[in-house]
Amino acid sequence: MLKQSDPLDVLFAALADPSRRSMIDRLSRGSASMSELAAPLDMSLPAVQQHLNVLAASGIVSTKKIGRVRSCSLEPEVLNQAQRWIAERRQIWADRLDRLGMFLQEPESQGENR
Repeated sequence: MLKQSDPLDVLFAALADPSRRSMIDRLSRGSASMSELAAPLDMSLPAVQQHLNVLAASGIVSTKKIGRVRSCSLEPEVLNQAQRWIAERRQIWADRLDRLGMFLQEPESQGENR
């Protein structure tokens, strides 16, 4: 199981596996049972359950048992946290590149006076 303490670490670790990303893609279209999530994957139900446990520990997926069926749902706000983190870094680099572009466009005479 994941041992990271930072929720963002746990989130990105959960997203690192292609099978889990496949499950997330399916859940983006609506809730599904564990069997529905397992159908397109080439793995046993216990392996699917382990992947779902990782997704649930990260908060990306919530599960609830209805009778004998475990229903899984996507928690989009958790994915929004990752999107915000990425957007913040993208903005930092965009600002740096803008400043570099402005510096490179300065006339040579201004650059020599520095």
